[in-house]
Amino acid sequence: MEHSKHTRVTEFIMQGLFDHPHHQGLFFVLFLCLYIAVVMGNSLIIVAIIIHPPLHTPMYFFIANLALIDILCTSSVVPKMLENLMQEKKTISFGGCITQLFVLTSSLVTELPLLAVMSYDRYVAICHPLHYVKLMRKEICIPLAVSVWAVGTISSFINILLVLHLDFCGPNLIQHFFGEFPTILALSCSSIYVNEIMMFMAYIFLAMGNFLPTTMSYSFIIITILKIQSSKGKQRAFSTCSSHLLVVTLYYSTTIYTYMQPTSSNLQDNDKMVAIMYTLVTPTLNPVIYNLRNKEVKVAIRKILPFTTK
Repeated sequence: MEHSKHTRVTEFIMQGLFDHPHHQGLFFVLFLCLYIAVVMGNSLIIVAIIIHPPLHTPMYFFIANLALIDILCTSSVVPKMLENLMQEKKTISFGGCITQLFVLTSSLVTELPLLAVMSYDRYVAICHPLHYVKLMRKEICIPLAVSVWAVGTISSFINILLVLHLDFCGPNLIQHFFGEFPTILALSCSSIYVNEIMMFMAYIFLAMGNFLPTTMSYSFIIITILKIQSSKGKQRAFSTCSSHLLVVTLYYSTTIYTYMQPTSSNLQDNDKMVAIMYTLVTPTLNPVIYNLRNKEVKVAIRKILPFTTK
């Protein structure tokens, strides 16, 4: 059966998260609780940073941006996933899929340069503390944050425009629980050569381009910490960057696994598990990581939630 060149599907069918229909209710409750934790935890971090003057520093300014990214990333995927968990036919409209794809990729791409900027902030604080106020003043931090968001938004927008120029004339089954560029491109009946080239360039320039300066920053940080004579000094210096280092490790470990895992029969299931990690688990952990040993954040949260224990 021949399809018109301009035929477009009006909706996509999602494969879903798990093939356990009897456990859908349990998964719904679990992921709903995690989603609430992501939104509430990261919102709490943002409000705490805004209302507590001691947190008005470059490091916490960028942490607030990271919290906002986590909310956007999770909110682009989880509400629709929860809706589909309770439905037999798991669908998403073409426009809804494109919107989800744009918000998700914008947030994920934005996080790459943001983590690099946060690594540079820790590098300046530990390796050049006397110049920190000058190098990380407001006039520099705000343009850095704007640039980070611009990179993610523009990169995602360009790739979305290229997707919109493709023809989708069937099939319409997305073998995932949300739309990603590879799964969407696989359904196109047009040539996706340009799309693949652009995705490859984005991966090289954005992923590797931000991974290298992040690695370099922490290499200099580790060298500087090792040169400190006192154990208390080393501990104090490491505590200022340990939270961010853990976040970077979580983010890049899932990213590297996604792109470097070998092809296998369980590839789709592995992809789903990794997707759960970077869209739900990591955004849930980030507020805990930054709040766990930080006295100033705890003080700010007590202002918002007076009933919390000391």
